[in-house]
Amino acid sequence: MGTDAIQALAAKIRGEVAKAVIGQTDTIDLMLTALFSAGHILLEGPPGTAKTLLTQCFASAIDLDFGRIQFTPDLMPGDVIGTNLFNFQTNEFSLTKGPIFTDILLADEINRTPPKTQAALLEAMQERKVTIDGKPHALNDRFMVIATQNPIEQQGTYPLPEAQLDRFLFKHVLDYPSREEELSIVSGHGNRTGMRTAKAFGVSSVVTAGELNAAVESVSAVQVKEDIVAYIVDIVRATRETAALETGASPRAAAAIAAAARARAALDGRDFVIPDDVKFLAPPALRHRVILSPAAEIEGRNTDETLTAIIEQTPAPR
Repeated sequence: MGTDAIQALAAKIRGEVAKAVIGQTDTIDLMLTALFSAGHILLEGPPGTAKTLLTQCFASAIDLDFGRIQFTPDLMPGDVIGTNLFNFQTNEFSLTKGPIFTDILLADEINRTPPKTQAALLEAMQERKVTIDGKPHALNDRFMVIATQNPIEQQGTYPLPEAQLDRFLFKHVLDYPSREEELSIVSGHGNRTGMRTAKAFGVSSVVTAGELNAAVESVSAVQVKEDIVAYIVDIVRATRETAALETGASPRAAAAIAAAARARAALDGRDFVIPDDVKFLAPPALRHRVILSPAAEIEGRNTDETLTAIIEQTPAPR
């Protein structure tokens, strides 16, 4: 599949999502990039910024199964991956699959469940399989986790550990819409309380699983020249050398940026990566993989400002 065809597939998905979700262009672009580079994404934003509706519409536009887990403090690992239950009629154990057995999984408010339950996603996100009672069970190659969390409320939440965060290709921070977008939202959604479903907005599948598989396969052929690779590595290494960050990003982060840059190039109809791809993707790919130093916190600096400065100070290839 050529990059023009991949660009056309993305345009179809954007068109379906736009039937229900107004704005959030960068969010949709990152979700598409994660989808076509076989990655996962963490969405962080205040309540009411369409995180759940956006995910539902995104999944509905693709011919893949969609599942949702509402994470709560009493959720157990077995509630996520499933368990073997004894069948008294057959005198045998039978597998009752959990909601993780799907293609696109919405992990809603993932930071509201304890670490032992969060960890139930680790193997699935890394290897696309789960192990139940010592037996592995494969998930779909297109298995994708779209997780959400609310940054405002801290009581009763469990911050994701670094190992869990590292499984996400991107962490994207959603902001409130512009005034014009909010006017359109109220005009289109202000006729009832509660959230309407993707189906109610007329969102339907426009991309088949076969087309998606072909697109993902083609993305890996997009060229990343040596100077672009060096640019990515220089940015990642700079996060380990600045005093503003206590912990910098790992080589895995550099590889993740390169893979995501291939997908973004293909989504733009190009078969080669340019520096702008890296500049756009580096902040969401790094902000959850670095830790701000105490001195920088005291000075009032934040992670995004630090990453922006690093990217601006790193010479880009011409």
